[in-house]
Amino acid sequence: MARTVSEIETIGIVGGGVGGICAAIQAAAAGRAVTLIERAPALGGKMRQIWPEGHAGEGIDGGPTVLTMRWAFDQLFEAAGRSLDDYVELVPLDTLARHAWPDGSQLDLHVDVERSAAAIEAFASAAEAEGYRRFCAHTERIFEVVEEPFLRSARPSMMTVATTKGLRGIFEFASIDWHRSMWRALGSFFGDPRLRQLFARYATYYGSSPFRAPATLNLIAHVERIGVWRVRGGMAKLAQGLTRLAEELGVEVRTGCEVETIEVDVEGGAAGRAAGRARAIVYRDADGQSRRLECAAVIVNAAPQALDTGHLGEHLRGCVGLDPKAPRSLSAVTWSLVARTRGFELAHHNVFFSSDYRREFAALDDAELPDEPTVYVCAQDRDDAGGTTVEGPERLLVLVNAPALGDRPGAFSSAQLDALEARAFALMERCGLVIEREGAPCVRSDPHTFEDLFPATGGGLYGLATHAMMDPFRRPAARTKIPGLYLSGGGAHPGAGVPMVCLSGQLAGRAAVKDLGAGREAVA
Repeated sequence: MARTVSEIETIGIVGGGVGGICAAIQAAAAGRAVTLIERAPALGGKMRQIWPEGHAGEGIDGGPTVLTMRWAFDQLFEAAGRSLDDYVELVPLDTLARHAWPDGSQLDLHVDVERSAAAIEAFASAAEAEGYRRFCAHTERIFEVVEEPFLRSARPSMMTVATTKGLRGIFEFASIDWHRSMWRALGSFFGDPRLRQLFARYATYYGSSPFRAPATLNLIAHVERIGVWRVRGGMAKLAQGLTRLAEELGVEVRTGCEVETIEVDVEGGAAGRAAGRARAIVYRDADGQSRRLECAAVIVNAAPQALDTGHLGEHLRGCVGLDPKAPRSLSAVTWSLVARTRGFELAHHNVFFSSDYRREFAALDDAELPDEPTVYVCAQDRDDAGGTTVEGPERLLVLVNAPALGDRPGAFSSAQLDALEARAFALMERCGLVIEREGAPCVRSDPHTFEDLFPATGGGLYGLATHAMMDPFRRPAARTKIPGLYLSGGGAHPGAGVPMVCLSGQLAGRAAVKDLGAGREAVA
């Protein structure tokens, strides 16, 4: 009886973060046999949940907190003949975030442009509201120019972005605002320094400084404005929904397994395979036994630096070709806690701004913890209007930006992190929020924690920093220099963020399937 290619040639995936699961789904939907190997007990990667000691309720999302660009997931589920809504419940947010400053001022941003403009007019002036309308039109135009040739392209270049639409595209290219920094560009829309600071925060979504990132990244504000969803039950439910779909498609998931190396057929000994082709994954299973998985292709859902620096085998060193001097993205210090709050009506998303943004990012650029950090708080039991589903203590993720020095022993001492914690919570109190922390279950994570979880990153959470227009084009594509070895994840194209990582997984899955041939093709 004839066997299908999918029965005799497996695509092996290293790492079960969102990019890895999405790559598995994409390849399995095309008829390929897929085995996914993950060292954690469950899939999800940065989309993880945390249970502080003494907390017996639902876990706290310790990574991403909301979903944008849901079309990226919709197209993945459609490729598998399924609907995203059958696997997770998404709740649209009307209020994007609540913002506060030490001077006592507050401002809510909304999905609806005119509602936000009215709030900005009351907060600042009619001129600032008009500046916001112009900013929305500007960022929408940037997104329209780059969406097809960059976000949806397997290997974009400056030329493809500029010429996809022919002569018209060349003229449109000037409108993506690549030649100035975000901070400088925002000054042409907002005179109020608080508004300039508010919209500059979108650079941190890409792990970068608004004083150095190209103004093209202002498009992130548009991406958020056109749709933000929270996942009912927490973001881990999305990871669980993806895992369920993958298993329904026949993906074999092996958790609790530590990958040691990826074998490369340097002699070209296997029939039909080129010399230097990736051919197997060697790992230790949950019982500590050494195992080997023969593969037709391998997709690595991990930091590209892990390959380039030899973490998965010295023979793979340099196979991605990253610039070793390229700046890392920001890391973070987070507190996942369950506590009572008072004095400030939290929304689902909240940002408490420092009084001197330039000084804050100057410290981060100098690899130092800021004296006064901007603080993000996700109140996970609240909807966007501030309503809560619990009485008493609530689940909170508190986050401040930090340099990615997690691979330098002793870069941050406990005393330094304690002092940062005191400064962060004091800043929130100056803005009106008191978190009653005494006796509250809490877990602190820092760049050292994130380096342990995601090796070779230094704790950088967004791949490499984007501090020049060409930086997004320097992100590695799905294919590496080694045939049969592919990349997915936030360090690969198109970049960091849940939907972007989903797209990277789809690109890697499609590339592997295309290079191997049709998955349902019969062989003797």
